[in-house]
Amino acid sequence: MWVEKYRPTKLSEIVNQTEIIGSLQALIKDPTDMPHLMFSGSAGVGKTTAALCIANQILGENFKDYTLELNASDERGIGMVREKVKKFSRFAGMGEVPFKIIILDEADEMTADAQTALRRIIEDTAKICRFIFIANNISKIIDPIQSRCATFKFTTIPEEDLIKRLQEIAKNEKVKFDKKGLKAIYDYSEGDMRHAINLMQATASLGEITEEHVKGSAGLTKTSDVDKVLKIALAGKVAEAREKMIELIKVYGMSESDFLKYINSAVFKSKHEKLSDILEIIAKYDYRVLVGANSEIQLSAMLAELGKIEN
Repeated sequence: MWVEKYRPTKLSEIVNQTEIIGSLQALIKDPTDMPHLMFSGSAGVGKTTAALCIANQILGENFKDYTLELNASDERGIGMVREKVKKFSRFAGMGEVPFKIIILDEADEMTADAQTALRRIIEDTAKICRFIFIANNISKIIDPIQSRCATFKFTTIPEEDLIKRLQEIAKNEKVKFDKKGLKAIYDYSEGDMRHAINLMQATASLGEITEEHVKGSAGLTKTSDVDKVLKIALAGKVAEAREKMIELIKVYGMSESDFLKYINSAVFKSKHEKLSDILEIIAKYDYRVLVGANSEIQLSAMLAELGKIEN
């Protein structure tokens, strides 16, 4: 997988995040002074990669023996803290390394009990362990843990930097590309480097990386039809709009969340005079789908409600 093949191994190789990388490099010059760290930000911007780079640069060849990486969204209860974190953090055979490193990915998914138990372990093992917490939503981390960490907020990767990285990978892999194709990858990935590289690899299997191929591999060939669904619904032809929507989802494989995302974009393109009313309706049904309501029923109801806007 290109996403692993081209994953940076040193902090200096990470795309963008210049200020954060500069601060982290200064922190690890003398590892004994390094505090516990907390990385927040959206998906695919380099949080986990930065944590692994730090562990790699500090521990060197001892990296595998003295690093514990856990995905807290899989194991997020107090049992995980007691069984895995507590056992690993005990003082045993430290050798030449300054401390052990525990990386907790998606730490915002941990239960409150698990976080409270972890707080005690952080205090007790301060001399021999450093924790790196990675979270998309930092507000879900309890204050006692936040206050024990130096927090770094990773930003979305800008278009120029992301496309430059994609060009480097494409040249290494000897894949032909054009600028519109790479721009389409950026537009669809929305600054998520991991998503962008995966999409580029999928597109490369079709041959040259062009806008058409990107849309085909991302299932976007019918996105323009979402604009038509919106127009038909606003015209009050609910049954026709629903039929078109079902076709996009069941025949062309567009996900319900993507349909909502594209219809939201279509609203702004339409410059409708009742823009705020339409957006409120879309947001309401997006939430209902997100919490687990039947998506086909909810999207049909959304189109029905959009059909009443003009009246």
